Amino acid sequence: MIQFIEAIFENLNTWGLAVLTLIVGIAEFSLGLYGKEWNRNEKILDLACYALPRLVTRPLVAYFGLKLVPFVLPHAKDAFEWVPFFWGFVIICIYDDLTQYWYHRLHHEIPWLWRFHRTHHSASYMGMAMASRQNIIYTIFFSQTYLTVILVYLGLGYPALFAKGIKSLITKMAHSSIKWDKPFYEKKWLHPLAWILERTISTPATHHAHHADTTDDGIGYYKGNFGNMFFLWDVIFGTALITRQYPKSYGISHYEGDEWYAQLLWPLLKSSVPGSELAAHGPMVREDIQANEVEVNNTKEEVTAPLETDGIQPRFTA
Repeated sequence: MIQFIEAIFENLNTWGLAVLTLIVGIAEFSLGLYGKEWNRNEKILDLACYALPRLVTRPLVAYFGLKLVPFVLPHAKDAFEWVPFFWGFVIICIYDDLTQYWYHRLHHEIPWLWRFHRTHHSASYMGMAMASRQNIIYTIFFSQTYLTVILVYLGLGYPALFAKGIKSLITKMAHSSIKWDKPFYEKKWLHPLAWILERTISTPATHHAHHADTTDDGIGYYKGNFGNMFFLWDVIFGTALITRQYPKSYGISHYEGDEWYAQLLWPLLKSSVPGSELAAHGPMVREDIQANEVEVNNTKEEVTAPLETDGIQPRFTA
């Protein structure tokens, strides 16, 4: 039985997760959950962001990391092999996910970092296809990749295998357009379990709120809900919003379809969209825009106006 479980997580961290992503992605596409927003440019971007880290970035980091770490820490190989599996698993989960929480949060709170993370929020849809959608620079400086290499060298590769596998499942399913958590909110007898679940791990309801294009409806909350595997960090650090509802629209209100290569490789390549945050000489952070319908002489006309900023760009907290 143990060998069977080991095999599942070994495969999950190699080809298994890719297959699962493909299966769920096909299901989402078949159900029409992506809509017309998933055009050619967005498809290429999602595919490139999914493939490049797995085929290039991570293998290179792992290869050179396992060459470099023994040189830097020549006597530390398997130094933590004595740590019991359970505690190794707990340590890795906390360290891995807590550092990602702050890495993610800082890209929302420090304006000059925003453009490196913007690609993940430009999608006007939620789903498996965009779960890995990130600028390559954001991915390269992702601490978890280097952490895994070091932990394997120190002798915690076995618990890391399980921790990474479980985290990958949770984060993928939190991005999915399939609202698997909805029954927990609809069935009264499941409410106690829902209360625990939504405060422990990221779910579609809490993470979809982070990808909403507005906060005006009381559901969207891109200034919080930063948790990846554990939503508990948001509860602890006061950045949580739990509504048990889902935003009606996603993305960035001022997104105008920047070219896939600009979103993937900025600042190496720039967008040709005038005024874009990714364009040459573009703004560091562009204010969100909302459309308001107002009555003027008994006729309706659409007006665009900046959201309330409280003295700072609306996608950032003071």
